[in-house]
Amino acid sequence: MNLTNLIEPFQALRNKVFTKLYVAQTISLLGDAITWVGLALLAYQFGEERAAAILATALTLRVTAFIIFSPFAGVLADRIARKKILYVTHFIRMALVGVLPFINAEWQIYVLVFLMNVFNAFFSPTYRSVIPQVVDKKLYRQAIGLSAATYQVLGVLGPGLAGILAVWFGAREIFFVDAVTFIIAGIMLVTLPKSFSRRNQTDVRKKHPFKWQDVTKGIKLLFQNKYVRFALFIELVSAMAGAFILVNTIVLIKSGLNLTDKEYGWVMAAFGVGAAIAAFVSGALDKTKSRQVSLMLGALVLGLAISAANYLSFPLLLMFWVFAGLGQSLAEIPSETLIGENIPDEEQGKVYGSHFAFSHLWWAFAYPVAGYLGTAFPNKYFLYGGILTLLLLAVVFLFLRPKKRNGIV
Repeated sequence: MNLTNLIEPFQALRNKVFTKLYVAQTISLLGDAITWVGLALLAYQFGEERAAAILATALTLRVTAFIIFSPFAGVLADRIARKKILYVTHFIRMALVGVLPFINAEWQIYVLVFLMNVFNAFFSPTYRSVIPQVVDKKLYRQAIGLSAATYQVLGVLGPGLAGILAVWFGAREIFFVDAVTFIIAGIMLVTLPKSFSRRNQTDVRKKHPFKWQDVTKGIKLLFQNKYVRFALFIELVSAMAGAFILVNTIVLIKSGLNLTDKEYGWVMAAFGVGAAIAAFVSGALDKTKSRQVSLMLGALVLGLAISAANYLSFPLLLMFWVFAGLGQSLAEIPSETLIGENIPDEEQGKVYGSHFAFSHLWWAFAYPVAGYLGTAFPNKYFLYGGILTLLLLAVVFLFLRPKKRNGIV
């Protein structure tokens, strides 16, 4: 891969409106990561022995909100100015984050987490629907690719960056930093031009009303293509291991190793470092020849890394979490690229929407499993989580791996 191919996705940033929208999204995603690291620390304060179950419940509520409400975002976007949807839902989430430092009961965590992600379920799909309205058609693919890559990379990198902030701030104070990121992103959203969000809105409402057939067609195409289907189920493997990392790392650090919030921050930062390394390497490699290897190798490394966690010292855990971050990036980054390469342009919107729902559905399955094993097996939860991850990988490899390679996977 030459330098031109490496920087191609960034060509969309020549559009100033998209640049402002993209930066707002990036800051918002970082804020979401800070929220979840802060919640992990807060969950431990409410009950050391129940921290994994509390966090698993909160994270399950998060993805449940996505799964339930995301399909309706497109309907609302055709009837209300999209800019308004973006900044209204964003500022509501900011207000809810501002309440988090003051909660004093477990049930309050659940209520606030669910409400935040109800509005996030409207924000994220609306953001994607705005992109074709603000960029030229020739730059649309680059803009979508850059946005999707940023979403995936920050989903893994974000906890590491937030972990570094947790070293400097306390468990509750980190939410104030979170609120500042929301304010910055909100200002950028409010200052977007008024015109773009109304373009063709009336025509879209009249000519293309929402149909459930569009949803079912997107799901059908998602599972029909063997390359996309394989990548999607590798994401299930990755989600299983990732859930154990997000739910149980705080318990391992504070109860298993008897360390502090500071060490938890460093461990999550190590996870982010691994993700960053993988993101750089995957961008430099020839993706068409290495993608299947990336998917399987990433899931394998991830499963092996978490399997040993209960038996590691703190320095070794840092090293293993670097490999875990590397594995998760390698297992997840190729997925949306495959959709772009294997699904016709006119059908990609439906498939991206279905992919968004199913990739979060995997986490909805994984979080309760991680929470249950973290509570039921206080000394071996990562071992069992690693075994489960590797068993899932074996099943996906044996029954879903494309048998014939044609240069795409």
